[in-house]
Amino acid sequence: MTVPQPVYANDHPDKPKEYCGVFGIYAPTEEVAKLAYFGLFALQHRGQESAGIATFDHTQTHIHKGMGLVSQVFSEDKLKELPGVWAVGHNRYSTTGSSHQCNAQPALEETRLGTLALAHNGNLVNTVELKEKLLSLASDLDFQTTTDSEMIAKAIAIYVNQGKDWTTAAIDAFNLCSGAYSLVIGTPEGLIGARDPQGVRPLVIGTFQEEDGTTRYALASETCALDIIGADYVRDVEPGEMVWITESGLTAQQWAAKPDRKLCVFEMIYFARPDSIVHDETLFSYRLRLGAQLAKESNIEADLVMGVPDSGIPAAIGFSRASGIPYGEGLIKNRYVGRTFIQPTQHMREVGIRMKLNPLKDVLQGKRIVIVDDSIVRGTTSRKIVRALRQAGAAEVHMCISSPPVTHPCFYGIDTDSQDQLIAATKSQAEIAAQIEVDSLTYLSKEGMLDVTNERTSSFCTACFDGNYPIEIPDAIKSSKLMLEKVTV
Repeated sequence: MTVPQPVYANDHPDKPKEYCGVFGIYAPTEEVAKLAYFGLFALQHRGQESAGIATFDHTQTHIHKGMGLVSQVFSEDKLKELPGVWAVGHNRYSTTGSSHQCNAQPALEETRLGTLALAHNGNLVNTVELKEKLLSLASDLDFQTTTDSEMIAKAIAIYVNQGKDWTTAAIDAFNLCSGAYSLVIGTPEGLIGARDPQGVRPLVIGTFQEEDGTTRYALASETCALDIIGADYVRDVEPGEMVWITESGLTAQQWAAKPDRKLCVFEMIYFARPDSIVHDETLFSYRLRLGAQLAKESNIEADLVMGVPDSGIPAAIGFSRASGIPYGEGLIKNRYVGRTFIQPTQHMREVGIRMKLNPLKDVLQGKRIVIVDDSIVRGTTSRKIVRALRQAGAAEVHMCISSPPVTHPCFYGIDTDSQDQLIAATKSQAEIAAQIEVDSLTYLSKEGMLDVTNERTSSFCTACFDGNYPIEIPDAIKSSKLMLEKVTV
């Protein structure tokens, strides 16, 4: 079933977009399709374009996927058509490969050992070379999609058909891939979970007890997907590690000889839900520290601190606590605006931001406002918000951003504009402030952002802020987005 895509208030979101969420569950006595559904529901923020679930019952594979939100693609009746012992699920926001039903995941491949279903979060950077390699291994390959995920699935299938077992074939396939990939792979024998050697995209392991006391396992992009099904977070899948989940339990293998963790720092700042756990704490706590550090680095006199809902709120609270400026709600978010299939009128388009965010006039009237957001990409939404605050009576508007300027595009699984569309790559900080019409603009320093992680600062990918790409990008791919040299601001 194909579900039409919703119409959003803005033609192009003025935020980086995460590419995908992945989920896997092994639970012989449970309704695994329903558990996968709720896991994907918790990961909906990572991709709203398509969703899919594949289930396995040793001898058969069942799958349903389609365009739209999880709640639009699946119904109770559809989930009943997906019996099984383990399951793989996926939410997608289009990346490598365009927005079509055929690109919805999990990606399926038939092998001599049965069907595999692969769910992928991330982006490969060597797809041209990989496709050539696959065709040299099996010249009769028929590519059904335009995704790098299909290439990974085909690579595993090729090695399985050459006589290798699932785990050996998977590792051989991983060694052909360059880029970011967190994978959950269903096979007729069990589940595979794996991360690339840099661990750019997250993948976590959870456990829960069945009624007979047997420990079972789940895999997910974030811990919030474990919470919703009642699983306990155990640990992350490590960079360059593969886990294999079967009736016997979980075994782990470090397949990459020299893992070098480079977790995307934007997962920390914005993408992952604030209730998800990273480095043994919720990201809400980290984002509070971002806001506090931002307050230390700024020098603003104001009457009220507010956040851009929802992602700017934790940092705004931290800013308020550190600065002593009272925190308040100044914008109310319509959380259903992205669910409408009805085109807004031209007048509503001109009103713009108020379809999504509406200011509280009595809170803002005559106040000097500090508004905190997590990032500025193109600046169009920021300008609309500032104008709405001024129209509501704000006397001054000071914008504070809880990350450094975004100056470079991402090649590892985040949808960003080409560099010439990134406002901080082409304009100075003063020019950006003038364009978005604020009284002042403050960005958090890269050092401050990394210091408050309380982790080794070299273990994060910060390429979108500094252009230092930890995985080499082929020139042909780089030139498609990296159009301008970095402008120092």
